[in-house]
Amino acid sequence: MESIWRTSLYEAKDVLTEFLESPATFSQLNSISKLLIETFRNGGRVFSCGNGGSHCDAMHFAEELTGRYRKDRRPLGALALGDPSHLTCVANDYGFEYVFSRQLLGLARAGDALLVLSTSGHSRNLIYAIEAARKIGMPVIGLLGRTGGAVKDLCSLSIVAPGKSSDRIQEIHIKIIHTLIEVIERSLFPDHYVDQESERIQTNL
Repeated sequence: MESIWRTSLYEAKDVLTEFLESPATFSQLNSISKLLIETFRNGGRVFSCGNGGSHCDAMHFAEELTGRYRKDRRPLGALALGDPSHLTCVANDYGFEYVFSRQLLGLARAGDALLVLSTSGHSRNLIYAIEAARKIGMPVIGLLGRTGGAVKDLCSLSIVAPGKSSDRIQEIHIKIIHTLIEVIERSLFPDHYVDQESERIQTNL
């Protein structure tokens, strides 16, 4: 049993190391951060979507923005597409491939942004969502895995996490999500982090 724990955790460490050592990682993350910060500064909203575990990550991303991450501040406009009533209605009446695109066409406007999460990059409902976003005039960010699939070339910005399995890719995605939210909070609400920075300085004295 211990060998399973060791193999799994060290594999996760190796995937994270590979991600950190990629020359493009931080420039891509900075570009994604800037795009979302400007979206919020200009009064836009961010929609997110994914399937399965990626849908859970899309919801996690949105609730940290409308709720709170580390500090109290005003809510930021974010919504994970695919609530159960909408999803079952559209899947039943039109097909599962339209569950995100129809909701996006009904709610989004130019100036908003879309975040799609996928470990394969081949999900048709995500491709249709991106096409809908582009029709509206929205930039699209992809958190992807493996090769990035068909989704990669459709995104305005994307980052492809290393790893051969969905679980390892999603572990990178959730690290990106948490740090992305922190960057957004620190940029839009710098006063909320003054005490924390002071504590950090005192600790290092």
